[in-house]
Amino acid sequence: MRTALILLFLLAVAAIPGSVFPQRNINPEKVNEYFRAHPDLAPVLDRLGGFSVFSSIWFSAIYLLLFTSLVGCIAPRMRDHVRTLRSVPPSGPKRLDRLPQHAVLTDLDEAGRQAVTEAGGELPAIASVLRKRRWRVVVHGNTVAAEKGYVKESGNLLFHISMLAMLLGVAIGSWYGWHGNRLLVAGKDFSFCSTLDQFSETGLGPRVHATDLPRFCLQLTDFKARFLPSGQPESFSASVLVDENGGAQRQADFSVNSPLRLHGASVYLLGHGYAPVIRYTDRNGRSQTLTSPFLSNDGNLTSEGVATFPDVNLDPATGKRDPSLQVAFEGIYLPTAPEQPPFVRSQFPEERNPALMLIPYRGNLGMDAGLPGSVYSLNQKLISDGKLTQVGDAKLLRPNEKWTLDDGTTVEFLGTQQYITLSVRYAPASTLMLVSSATLLIGLMFSLFGRRRRVWFRVTPADPDDESTTRGSSLIEAGGLPRTDYAGFADEFNQLVAAVKRGAGGREGTE
Repeated sequence: MRTALILLFLLAVAAIPGSVFPQRNINPEKVNEYFRAHPDLAPVLDRLGGFSVFSSIWFSAIYLLLFTSLVGCIAPRMRDHVRTLRSVPPSGPKRLDRLPQHAVLTDLDEAGRQAVTEAGGELPAIASVLRKRRWRVVVHGNTVAAEKGYVKESGNLLFHISMLAMLLGVAIGSWYGWHGNRLLVAGKDFSFCSTLDQFSETGLGPRVHATDLPRFCLQLTDFKARFLPSGQPESFSASVLVDENGGAQRQADFSVNSPLRLHGASVYLLGHGYAPVIRYTDRNGRSQTLTSPFLSNDGNLTSEGVATFPDVNLDPATGKRDPSLQVAFEGIYLPTAPEQPPFVRSQFPEERNPALMLIPYRGNLGMDAGLPGSVYSLNQKLISDGKLTQVGDAKLLRPNEKWTLDDGTTVEFLGTQQYITLSVRYAPASTLMLVSSATLLIGLMFSLFGRRRRVWFRVTPADPDDESTTRGSSLIEAGGLPRTDYAGFADEFNQLVAAVKRGAGGREGTE
């Protein structure tokens, strides 16, 4: 047990880096940001497993040692407990008056005297009283021995077995579980299927291959959000068209606390936001329309993002694009813009007075280099190197407003589409985890509130020289011993003696 406690403490300490440093299986973008912010420290932490703590060798070693230690702790205790349950309560000590609780019942009636003088001394009346109160009873000669409170050790073992089952469930979930995140814009043009490349971020267990993912497609048809007057969200609900394994489409609704259950996966609704629809018309009169999800940065859904147009201002003769004439817009979207500037914060998360602040850029977006980049922000290095330059002041646009830039090109804010953020997960051991969590709590309650205790009742003929008893009467002596200290044992013992007194017909005297 000491070893198990030490390992449990080490496991808790080992989990601290997993909450301090970003983890790749949860948020790879944060890990990349950490590498950029700490170029010297990050590689060292990466070699030590700081960004994948819960799958690192040292964390797994502690985990397996704890698992082994719990098995080694439970097995002998289980054997001893079964042996105890099969054994009978021991016969009482010779001197019951030396026990923590002691009582004497005298002046028994004819039934009490007969119980003593009968052959074998079975004392059925006393034993019956104890059995009715759910004590384990055995008669040793003229002594009735009883014991109670085995539920304490049973609960303790149930607690540890449940903890073992939870560790096993975590291991199974880690090996065979997977998750993926996705931002889904409303509309039939933005449907999403469960192929690995369509997830924004994924984490597959060591035993899971990309081909093991269930086949389904989702299309967001409607989203409803209700907010309190303070702007706090009250409810989110989404409606989607679901196509599983190429079958017929069906309508499904789900919300934050009621995920969408599919075959082999569950889809959780995490949040929502707005995707401005922007149309850009280049110098050749060629228009492109882009729906760009903007990421919210406060409770009122003030959102920031970019809209990039790399295939614009093409050479009419060759049809080729000039990388130096690519166009991009940084923007801030306000669902409820204030009436007066500054237009930097939304006043409410619903679209009551929508407005879009745009800042135009022209130049090389760096997309031809084949380097990965964020779709929610511009490459600041290109801006600092002068390859991408701002070509005008910021402009606030209302829905359906158009803005003509310095070179005669135009940009128009057409409105918005809503989007939702989804987490698709498969946890194969979730039922095991639920059952083991419930039994762990039950075992803990039994272990905390169960009390092991023993009592003995010994019936002997009274001393004829004792003037305190009537000649020919018998004496019943009782003793009690709590195996675990608790304040209520004295009261329980007195109530038990009183019940036996009523059953045997004697007069009580306690010490």
